Amino acid sequence: MKGLTVRWSLVDAADGVEEELAAYVADTSHARFTGMAGLHFKVWRQVPGQWFEGCYVFATEEARAEFQSAFEKTAAESPGSKIIGSPPILIEACDIVAIAEGWDGFTAAPRF
Repeated sequence: MKGLTVRWSLVDAADGVEEELAAYVADTSHARFTGMAGLHFKVWRQVPGQWFEGCYVFATEEARAEFQSAFEKTAAESPGSKIIGSPPILIEACDIVAIAEGWDGFTAAPRF
């Protein structure tokens, strides 16, 4: 499996941006990626005041490459960049070595 990390810095972002990002994910982004062909799953993570990121796990190299190429062309104008006020500081492809599902399983939800 193939992974992709897209990270934005929140160091210079406006106060309250974390809540705005969480609302965007819940209201719009989650639905966009739910059921996306070629994508196993996406996780949105943040450390308030430090960074916000999307972590993607794709089924194939081709699916990742296609998504990454399209995203890189519009990264500076992406919704996350607009909300934060700056483009991503990292767009990094990686290999997924393994995934373990714990006893409590995975829970897909637009907001936790």
